[in-house]
Amino acid sequence: MNPADLGLPVDVPSTALFTDQYELTMLRAALAAGTAERHSVFEVFTRRLPEGRRYGVVAGTGRVLDAVENFRFDADVLGFLRERAIVDEPTLEWLASYRFRGDIWGYPEGEVYFPGSPVLRVEGSFAECVLLETVILSILNHDSAIAAAASRMSSAAGERPLIEMGARRTHELAAVAAARAAYVGGFTTTSDLAAGFRYGIPTVGTSAHAFTLLHDRERDAFQAQVNSLGRGTTLLVDTYDVAEAVRTAVEIAGPELGAVRIDSGDLLLVAHRVRQQLDELGATATKIVVTSDLDEYAIASLAAAPVDAYGVGTQLVTGSGHPTCSMVYKLVARAESADPKAPLEPVAKRSTGGKTSIGGRKWAARRRDERGFAEAEVIGTGPVPGGLADQQLLVELVKGGQVVSREPLDAARDRHAAARARLPLSATQLSRGEAVIPTEYV
Repeated sequence: MNPADLGLPVDVPSTALFTDQYELTMLRAALAAGTAERHSVFEVFTRRLPEGRRYGVVAGTGRVLDAVENFRFDADVLGFLRERAIVDEPTLEWLASYRFRGDIWGYPEGEVYFPGSPVLRVEGSFAECVLLETVILSILNHDSAIAAAASRMSSAAGERPLIEMGARRTHELAAVAAARAAYVGGFTTTSDLAAGFRYGIPTVGTSAHAFTLLHDRERDAFQAQVNSLGRGTTLLVDTYDVAEAVRTAVEIAGPELGAVRIDSGDLLLVAHRVRQQLDELGATATKIVVTSDLDEYAIASLAAAPVDAYGVGTQLVTGSGHPTCSMVYKLVARAESADPKAPLEPVAKRSTGGKTSIGGRKWAARRRDERGFAEAEVIGTGPVPGGLADQQLLVELVKGGQVVSREPLDAARDRHAAARARLPLSATQLSRGEAVIPTEYV
């Protein structure tokens, strides 16, 4: 069964209104001026990484492909546009048959990126490409921010698994996208069942403090949970007294107790005490899971603690201080006329304040040193140098309006782990710094 075929509540019948009004007013004016059909190239990139970040993570590509396929102006959507007089009748007629029939190239999902990296290239007529700007940026900015935070957290966690549990800290639909992006970035499971159903991400969950408080005694709550879920369950031990709860948990479940969860207090100190107590009670195989407003810095501070897994919520789904990647969608080339044979001309915005861009359809490659580690992000508009031909980063995603590169989510997750492993070691440092490799233009 493919959940994507079921029409889940996390889907919408059309993505056409996930856009800003000026996309439609530009379309209206371009149709009237006769410039709408000029062949055009748009690129998604960011001028800089969020402060302190050494690399970015491409996430949301699969969702972008879904959004492009679902970008349709049905009768209800057209009726809304007509009622509000947002566009005129000729534009409504054009929108009624809208289908993206162009090409899309991009960095494969899970790949890392740097300032100036052409993360996505959208090519077709101006009319069909300009409409996709907002929805593409909405997805990539959100998902890539979450994946970058997740990557930093998974790097700090090392081999210890990470549980995504931020659904209650964000919009209900954003939570599903966040769980997906976190999985790409290195998290192993999610508490969000919609994400598990929609994307096949492994799900976990046992009980909250409310379950303990429901019962007359903590012992009764533990016994009920073990009776229902088995000795391998995870018992929450910080509702009252942690030491007493651990003792009670082992008495009830025995040394087969799966794990205990600690959700408050000095996690470093409490984890050491709980580990010692579990070992003294004979529960040497019982694991310790810690939660409580963790971020990558807190996870790193627990590296020497006897912790077996981390649960992360708020800081993850808010990008750990950077909820967007500041990606932009810019026209970089266009034909001088609507003639299909008209050559492309590079175009670029000239601006002060760091908002300049470089015109021309671009390629990107990652130059590696003799050990195979990345040493530069190389971007150009002309011929690709022979030495970089086999290190190009963009792959074809959509050809003639048809998706040609859809892949399992695990492929993106594995790709990210491999891409991060090929970065210089300083990429995983949590101290503030610049991009771990420079961007070079040729």
